[in-house]
Amino acid sequence: MRLINEGLPVTPTRRDFIRTSGLVGAGLALGGASACAGSDDAGDAMAEPAGGDAAASPAPKRLLILGGTGFIGPHMVEYALSRGHEVSTFTRGRSDTDLPPEVEQLIGDRNDDHSALEGRSWDVVLDNNTQDYRWVQTSTGLLADAAEHYIFVSSISVYATQGVGGGPEQVLMAPIVDEDFARIPRPDGWSDGDDAPYGLMKTLGEDIVHAAFPGRATIVRPGLIVGPGDPTDRFTYWPVRLDEGGEVLAPGNPEHATQVIDQRDLTEWIVRLAEQGVTGDFNATGPAERRSMARMLEEVGSVASNPYELTWVPESFLAQQGVRPWTDLPAWIPGDPTMFVDVSDAVNAGLTYRSLATTSRDTLAWDRTRPAEDRANRQFGMSRERERAALDAWHASQG
Repeated sequence: MRLINEGLPVTPTRRDFIRTSGLVGAGLALGGASACAGSDDAGDAMAEPAGGDAAASPAPKRLLILGGTGFIGPHMVEYALSRGHEVSTFTRGRSDTDLPPEVEQLIGDRNDDHSALEGRSWDVVLDNNTQDYRWVQTSTGLLADAAEHYIFVSSISVYATQGVGGGPEQVLMAPIVDEDFARIPRPDGWSDGDDAPYGLMKTLGEDIVHAAFPGRATIVRPGLIVGPGDPTDRFTYWPVRLDEGGEVLAPGNPEHATQVIDQRDLTEWIVRLAEQGVTGDFNATGPAERRSMARMLEEVGSVASNPYELTWVPESFLAQQGVRPWTDLPAWIPGDPTMFVDVSDAVNAGLTYRSLATTSRDTLAWDRTRPAEDRANRQFGMSRERERAALDAWHASQG
């Protein structure tokens, strides 16, 4: 056991407190491992992951979803209902998202109004929209005796990866970040109640959950969540761009790693964790095996409507042109340790993956339903004019 944050509870290692009661009986471990083995080439056959759905019908549970109307919430709700569970959501009631009529929609505010939760009880709490660790302090304090199990959606941003790895020019080949990797500590002079940046906020939230639900907590640390419904364009850029065809700027070394997870794979797995009462800390990105940028673009491009040609431009030249990883060219952070995350524990606990072709095709179909204004003003990715300028500069530099 090791202390991550001084002044916060001691957190056992993943091997110490992953409990899998009921897991083998449901066939999740075996189903998850076998389903992931050929996920990249499975195509439409993997449109519905086999790991959890192949198991026997689960006993119905009463689920409270903190959130439920944002990016990952609606599919989590629909999947839980399809599995026979009773679902309550707790939101501010400001979203235009239409949830099925059988969902109990509780209205409140995680900042200052939890009255709708008082005097109630549920089997499992699924906390998927925490934006402030103080929200977690309040919700766990209120629900510690009102629920048996608390699942907290955290992030791989909890890991203290700064200075780890060989930089953008190095192509790392093996996962280097597992669930025991050091997390972001509280900075000197920090005290409870202070504002916290995203990574620290999630770290604090994890510790609060474990303290309030000892032995009854599950921490899920996703990487880049993608798929239909994502309003950020953090992955959508690539299916849209390759679908348009023509010469496409491909970033850096084709062998750099990239990891993403379809929001449907993530949320379905979380519901199955709730069904089986699985606790512990889990990284949740994908796929189960290493995926290079070249492989990612090949899989995304397999559903493109128009012919395209990739032009790979070195990192150093892109830097000279002011082209930024992650924002200008999404899902690309060359050499970053957060693209080398070990997901073996999650796979052994039943996490399965659709093919990236399926994710890309469904993302494209969803994107075409968005308002024209949203598609014209994407939050991530390069404009076509800027991409063309960078490509022209690259070709000119080659004589």
